[in-house]
Amino acid sequence: MKKTRKIAAAVLALSLVGAFALFGCSSSNAASSASSASSSAATQAAEPVELQVFAANSLSKAMEDVQKAYVEDGHDNVTFLDTQYKGSGELNEMLGAGSYADLLITASKGSMDTAVDKGYVDEATRVDMFVNDLVIVSKEGSGLKDVTLQDIADGKYTFCVGDESVPAGNYACQALSTVGVYVPAGDEAGKTGKDISGKGGSFAEGYTPVLDTSVGNVCKHAESGDVDVAFVYTSDVYRFGGVEIVGEVPGDTHKKIVYPGAITADSKNAEAAAAFLDWCLTSEKAAKIWAEWGFELA
Repeated sequence: MKKTRKIAAAVLALSLVGAFALFGCSSSNAASSASSASSSAATQAAEPVELQVFAANSLSKAMEDVQKAYVEDGHDNVTFLDTQYKGSGELNEMLGAGSYADLLITASKGSMDTAVDKGYVDEATRVDMFVNDLVIVSKEGSGLKDVTLQDIADGKYTFCVGDESVPAGNYACQALSTVGVYVPAGDEAGKTGKDISGKGGSFAEGYTPVLDTSVGNVCKHAESGDVDVAFVYTSDVYRFGGVEIVGEVPGDTHKKIVYPGAITADSKNAEAAAAFLDWCLTSEKAAKIWAEWGFELA
């Protein structure tokens, strides 16, 4: 009987040793698999990515700093190609003509609506990024101050606005319509301010503003003294030297200035583009840069 118990005990002991051995082997394999998976993920995350960004002209200085900060913030596998900074309408035209981009950021909801309608972007990725203000500027030292829309209507100053492809120009025309300087046409006839697009109309008799194809160029007209004043974004005063704010455009005279962003429908790097877009909106480093250049996160 005692001999039988000893044999049973020995068998049990051997069984336990075998079980622990199997467990150890299994754990080792699991750890090895996990380590391999982690290594694979790290390798995949570090794969080189080239992102092409199309951004509204007014974002140029801020975006350059943000892209540099993004790479330095642990994303050294990302390279930004020659980012295109142009009027939002022109960016849409480029996409329509077949130009490639991974990310589109426009200076108006209307421009992004067009991109969505034309199928240039993935609507599911669309997000409002920034808000801005419209101001009246003149060259530094002009001596002008407290310039109003009514002053423009009274013909006191020569002025410059963006053409129809430039959102800042659309907002300016909306505001100028409230004092009779800009006249809407078609279905918008008789309407003013927020109720119009700032496109398709004309300037009333006696008003001949200088028009240009980007808000940056509009700002330069004021800086050079080609015109007395110009309508630009607050952020443009930060990114260009030589101009100063001499008047505020009432926010209730035009649509809210919002910059939407979205991943393009043809992006080959949608995941990387989405990661960058998210970082732009959530990183404290990015927020600080946007603020330094006069942009407020939406």
